[in-house]
Amino acid sequence: MASSAAGPLSGVKIVDLTTIVMGPFATQILASLGADVIKVESPGGDDIRHVAPMNHHGMGHLFLHANQGKRSITLDLKSAQGQEVVARLCEWADVFISNIRPGALERLGLDYASVSKLNPCLIHVSCCGFSPNGPYAGKPAYDDLIQGASGIPWLMDRYGAEEPCYVPVTLADRLTGLHAVYAVTAALYERERSGEGQSVVVPMFEAMAQFVLSDHLGGLTFQPANGEAGYARLLSSQRRPYPTKDGYLCVLIYNNKHWRTFIDAMGPVPGLADERFATQALRTMHIDLVYDQLAQLMLTRTTEQWRALLDALDIPNMPMNSPADLLHDPHLAAIDFVRDVQHPTEGAIKTPGNPTLWSRTRCEEPRPAPTLGEHTVEVLRELGYEEEAISALLTDASEGLAHARGTD
Repeated sequence: MASSAAGPLSGVKIVDLTTIVMGPFATQILASLGADVIKVESPGGDDIRHVAPMNHHGMGHLFLHANQGKRSITLDLKSAQGQEVVARLCEWADVFISNIRPGALERLGLDYASVSKLNPCLIHVSCCGFSPNGPYAGKPAYDDLIQGASGIPWLMDRYGAEEPCYVPVTLADRLTGLHAVYAVTAALYERERSGEGQSVVVPMFEAMAQFVLSDHLGGLTFQPANGEAGYARLLSSQRRPYPTKDGYLCVLIYNNKHWRTFIDAMGPVPGLADERFATQALRTMHIDLVYDQLAQLMLTRTTEQWRALLDALDIPNMPMNSPADLLHDPHLAAIDFVRDVQHPTEGAIKTPGNPTLWSRTRCEEPRPAPTLGEHTVEVLRELGYEEEAISALLTDASEGLAHARGTD
């Protein structure tokens, strides 16, 4: 099978049995780097296909962004025919990646012990909610649940939210997806040296626990503890975009150089010369007061006036953008990051690009997100199936779709 692009992963063949956000986000990145990703979907399709807004049934906005560069085949994995096709795909592939719960994967005969017999060189990546070695193994996991279990709502409450809440992005899904990307690429590198495949487990809870604890273990780092959990600067309720005369501005006067430069430029401003602000360590100890003093000062000028001054002083600052603002951000526009593309069924759409740059193995424009089962016949032919067998498999998938819709 030919690779979908000429990027650094050109020639790598991936069987993608992932759904929703975490797994598809990971495999979309791998596809954008040139891997040939075969997305195996049930007759009803990935659930994320059906999240509005959309122009056509089964082509929701989240699906379009998380599944570029892939080919879609439709199989009923509960049927013998569907399982036989996936077995052939595993024999062909370099990587098998799923976010099906381990127990269900084993029942389908797609656990590592089973598929490694078909292809000892296969890298088997299981994205799951929890490590299989703990008491939570096998529990269902979604972004909201993992955010809660890893402490995000608690942090939001401590930060000053009206009540505990989730971060309004699929943080746990996408962070774990990035862990899956490096797991795949590192395992491919190791295989080049050993010639052997292996099983890799990428659990959401542990990924998020590492993410949160790395910032917020705080005084509990030490034994005995010399303080509470939490990084004071991040938890300050005053850590937010500063209101200006006419809007908001994100500013971080972070280290001692920034602070001295700012103080020298502003002159004698009441409150800023406080001895409690003399060093970064002292400012961290009194961070609420620091933010409060700066907030009062920021109200005295417009956003553009502050940006001009802070840029001249080389003090970090950025505008407070909305998602809509990102479509017109001058930097993103200059590098053509959010591209206008023509989808064969959805028409003109906007889609973000890959944020990494490669000097030699540049990636081509990815193929558009596929319609459900769009490449089933194409892939089956490449696997060596005869036309009669392909017809039987298509009938099997159609019956599965009718059953999924409750029309049989």
